[in-house]
Amino acid sequence: MEEKDIKDRILMGAWELFMRYGIRSVSMDDVARHLSVSKKTLYHYFADKDEIVTMVASSHIGKNHKQYEDLRLSAKNAIDELVKISVCVKKDFQKMNPSLLFDLHKFHPTAWNAWLSHKQNDIRQSIMRNLTQGIEEGFYRPEINKDILAAVRLEMIELCFNESVFPSSKYNLAEVSQQIFDHFVYGIVTDKGRKMYDKYKSQSNPELIPQSL
Repeated sequence: MEEKDIKDRILMGAWELFMRYGIRSVSMDDVARHLSVSKKTLYHYFADKDEIVTMVASSHIGKNHKQYEDLRLSAKNAIDELVKISVCVKKDFQKMNPSLLFDLHKFHPTAWNAWLSHKQNDIRQSIMRNLTQGIEEGFYRPEINKDILAAVRLEMIELCFNESVFPSSKYNLAEVSQQIFDHFVYGIVTDKGRKMYDKYKSQSNPELIPQSL
């Protein structure tokens, strides 16, 4: 096995553990045990856990960016893109430990800054573009302030992980994310947009449709 393949395997194994248990609670011993390799092997390819976290974050950000770009290209319109995103986010959050973002912020500044850069540039740009497109298509209210709404949506992402607001002992991360996402969408759509959003949601996943409709 080539060195790149071994490094990729280590990063994938570490990511699986971080997603399941959070970052802080996973040690180098845990990663080695999970992959059935020695700690010496890990330290041959990575200086320490922080380097693994940084590279895992960088890799995930890159894959995430491509994934959402693919969703944009395959979407029929701005509403269709939102529904595809909501399904994708729900799938990711169902297997994500709520402490992951907090651990990244508190213990791994390099990786955290990479996430902030991704959020403030790639994600923000994507939101602004979608809002512009949705207004042009008549699905979003024309009077909304796109700059303000983009900032609100960005903060909503991190709000899902806030333990003081949504303690994981009481709330499911995927459900919190979906409720907040729906709240955002229903606040910006026209009547035409709401009908289209509900239609696409029912087609992609019946569980996403509000029971009152």
